Amino acid sequence: MTKQERATRTRQALISSAAVVFEQHGYAQARLTLISSGAGVSTGALHFHFENKAAVAEAVVAEASRGLRDMSAAIRRRTDSALQALVDTSHALVERLSGDPVSRAGFRLSCDGERAAAPDLRMEWHHRVRDLLDEAAAAGTLADDIAREDAAAATVAVTAGFEVLGRHDTEWLSPYRLTGFWQLLLPRLAAAKTLPLLDAAGTGAVAPTRAPSPAASAVGEAEETAALTAEPT
Repeated sequence: MTKQERATRTRQALISSAAVVFEQHGYAQARLTLISSGAGVSTGALHFHFENKAAVAEAVVAEASRGLRDMSAAIRRRTDSALQALVDTSHALVERLSGDPVSRAGFRLSCDGERAAAPDLRMEWHHRVRDLLDEAAAAGTLADDIAREDAAAATVAVTAGFEVLGRHDTEWLSPYRLTGFWQLLLPRLAAAKTLPLLDAAGTGAVAPTRAPSPAASAVGEAEETAALTAEPT
């Protein structure tokens, strides 16, 4: 493993550890010592990669944002219908929120008043939902009398609501909850000829990509020291 690879693994381990710490303690109570120990490195190694706690939080949000974009793009490439891609992407997002601490912490950090960090992931999700609805309208698969902004608002409100409720009760992030929403909305949203072709439970077009765990990514202090010597911030 090269020094560059070791530095990259350490940075990813710190992001993964930070997500867990932010989720458990909130931004205000999160401590850099907890983040560094969770990644298996010293606080000095953490400061090599991140200037302060705010920079760590921004990295968590950026990683969650990248994951959302990559996941959505991969699903769209594998799905013929924009409406089905919307359903599939929403299911993949909820699955990420259920199983990936980076996604959960990223949404919380970017959207909550405690620590508003750019980018705003709910706004990013809103834009993606609207783009898919615009594609569906252009393809003639959307019902003629549907107001796309209303449909986008309803979709984002429900998925964002599941994210918030799921912090205290993981049942809200179960697939059947979202399937029920789509079973309710799709008959109103889709053109009559399109509705029989859609699966409210999702087609599993692509498996969501989860961030590696801190244990899997952490490196030893000796390796980190070599990386610090060779790699600029």
